[in-house]
This record gives sequence, structure tokens and C-alpha cells, in this order.
Amino acid sequence: MNETNIRILVVDDESSITEFVRYNLKKEGYEVDVAADGATALTMATSASYDLIVLDVMLPNLDGYEVVRRLRATSSVPVLFLSARDTELDKVVGLEIGGDDYLAKPFGVRELLARVKALLRRASTSETAGDEYDEVIEVSGITLDESTHMAMGTHGPIDLTPREFELLASLMRNAGKVLSRDQLLRDAWGWEYLVETKTVDTHVKRLRDKLLASQIDPTLVETVRGYGYRFKVT
Repeated sequence: MNETNIRILVVDDESSITEFVRYNLKKEGYEVDVAADGATALTMATSASYDLIVLDVMLPNLDGYEVVRRLRATSSVPVLFLSARDTELDKVVGLEIGGDDYLAKPFGVRELLARVKALLRRASTSETAGDEYDEVIEVSGITLDESTHMAMGTHGPIDLTPREFELLASLMRNAGKVLSRDQLLRDAWGWEYLVETKTVDTHVKRLRDKLLASQIDPTLVETVRGYGYRFKVT
């Protein structure tokens, strides 16, 4: 990934923050656009191609969480949340709804750039790994096409978000084997670290709900108490 071609959207209603972030990102050679409210940010993010979104949580019109909820229906672009709220619960909520990292205000230039580079590197690695898994997986009546990100059951398409698709793909690739939450975070999300692994449990619950809605047995995704999850081979 060439830094001169990397495009980043910075969203914050405080102009001092957007200017600070934009200035330092542009110094690193990134192309930077800015938005001051959630509705504008969502419009920009869905009408243009960005490699990363740096997104404040507290925004006018739509807050950052709602922006990501809507965005995740169609996009897996990495999102770095910015927030003055720094509790573990705030971080877990941000990550569970689809954020990729969470940076508390106030923050320094070095930490900002380190987080940005880590997310871009992770996304680049994920794209490369995606080439390895450019295949069709069929297990227990479910078919995943990793080249198109399409999921099919015996009764038709399964409506999955990008995160849910990657989680199911990881489980199906390793069908019959138990995967720990840490393994799923690394494999399905590409995260190198996370404060709280409960985000996996939340996504598994949503995945099971999607399977049930598609008339597929949700218990295909088994909980292995004390360790993680396993996809059943039937």
C-alpha cells in the first residue's frame, strides 16, 4: 500500500482536532478529507473510497457509533474511533459495533500515527491474506464465496455484514476444530490486540441470529465452554 495513494477521512466537530489530525496525517504523505458531522461523514464514506476513517464518537446529526452501524452494512473500511470517553465499556461498545480501534482524547501525535499505521498495515495484510482464501467453502449446507463475499444457505442468501462473513468464514475454514476468541480476533478481524474479547461473543450471537433468520440451525456454531467456538460438520 503506497502512502501517497492512501486516502483518510477525518471526522470531528471540533475544528482544532480535525486540523491537528489532518496536518499530521498529510505530513506523513496521506490524502486527507474532513467532515464535521455524522451525516456528512456517512455520505462521504459511502460515495467515495477511503482506506481509513478517523471518527469522533460525539458528533452532531449522527453520532460516530451510528455512522459505523450504518456503514458496516456495506463496508469493512477500518475505523479508528476518537473519544473523550475512556472507560473500558466505551471501548468495548465501540469495538463491538464495528470499530477497529479506539483512541482516547487527549492524544499525542506519535500515538495517533502509530494507531493509523497499524490499522492500515492490518488492512493491507488482510487483503493479501484474502488472496490466499479466494475460494468457495461448503460445510453443513452453507456455501461461502470469498471472492464475492456471498453467503448461501439451502433457502437462499444469508444477509451478513462484512464482520459476520469473516467470522463465519474463519469458523467454516476450520470446521470441526475449536477456535479460541483470540484466534478468531486474529483470523476474522486481523486484530493484534484487544482490551476485551467479549466482542467475539457479541458477533457470534448476531451470526446465530442471522443463521436462524435464514432457516439454518444456529447451533452449527457451537460454544465450547471455557475455550471458544467450533463449527459443526453435519
